[in-house]
Amino acid sequence: MTFETKFQGYIGTYTKGDSKGVYSFTLDTDTKTLIDVKVAAELENPTYVNISSDNRFLYSVEKEGDHGGVASYSINNAGDLTSINSQLLEGASPCHVSLDSKAKYLFSANYHKGEVVSYLLDPESGSISPAVSINKHEGSGPDPRQEKPHTHFAGVTPDEKYVAVVELGSDFVITYELNQEGKLTEVSRLHVKGGSGPRHITFHPNGKIAYVMTEFSSEVIVLDYDTENGQFTDKQYISTLPTDFTENNQGSAIHISSDGLFVYAGNRGHNSIAVFRVTGETGELEFVELVSTEGDWPRDFSLDPSEKFIVGSNQESHNLVLYARDQETGKLTLLQSDVTVPYPVCVKFLNY
Repeated sequence: MTFETKFQGYIGTYTKGDSKGVYSFTLDTDTKTLIDVKVAAELENPTYVNISSDNRFLYSVEKEGDHGGVASYSINNAGDLTSINSQLLEGASPCHVSLDSKAKYLFSANYHKGEVVSYLLDPESGSISPAVSINKHEGSGPDPRQEKPHTHFAGVTPDEKYVAVVELGSDFVITYELNQEGKLTEVSRLHVKGGSGPRHITFHPNGKIAYVMTEFSSEVIVLDYDTENGQFTDKQYISTLPTDFTENNQGSAIHISSDGLFVYAGNRGHNSIAVFRVTGETGELEFVELVSTEGDWPRDFSLDPSEKFIVGSNQESHNLVLYARDQETGKLTLLQSDVTVPYPVCVKFLNY
């Protein structure tokens, strides 16, 4: 087995200004630099992307005129993208796209329309079939920005029996059962703290604990997940900000290391990544440090496949930032912050 020293990644963007679509880059772990940034596919507002576990296909959010939906691309050996097909629906485009481990199902979450949509995939060709299930949400929350449903995340649970959906507009984490045809049926919902604005969720490797990042209250919520019925229960709320910070902040991405020891959460406004240590079997968190993102409005970040590095994206200052990650302490050390990508949003690596 050869040790990989270069890892291929992709950046989803807002196609404003100079941005053309999805960008690719390479992390060189020998030189500890990000190199070879280039346009991989031209399309409108591919703000979120995801990659099949076998690295054959990339799936993206897409906007086309007054329609929005999802698009599929094949990935060649050089990392270049070739369009396969897309499925568009009338209205605003989604903000999140994900798929299961076998590339049978695709899910999108639509912030503007307050809905989660499921699609069937062809595992051989990577093409997306027309929408199977469109589940529209109802409700609102106490924050003025919660005037209606704003669905922000949809992805399979670790056991892949359910799809966990995060509803920012009404403060719910909703569990849908997934059947063989890709149809989604709601089976459970958890109402988290009112006005918190839950945004994204990530699961502990043990499959029994989950972590939700909130956009409005800038907290990580620790949840127990019942694998029998798909129910979530909240048990800890911990702030991602210093106690003396009073300016505007909106929580962004959340990720966990594969050993289940550290959780990372992004702050847009404070422009930082909060680092937490996972304590014992309860999965509750304790604060480790806050690290500057060396830019404005950090929308996302990703641990690289070796998990010795983290790559972040600063949407409004148009730069990527690279950190070394101490796998024993979880702490981050800045390596590079001068890599330009216009309006970067989502960061994803190929699977190695």
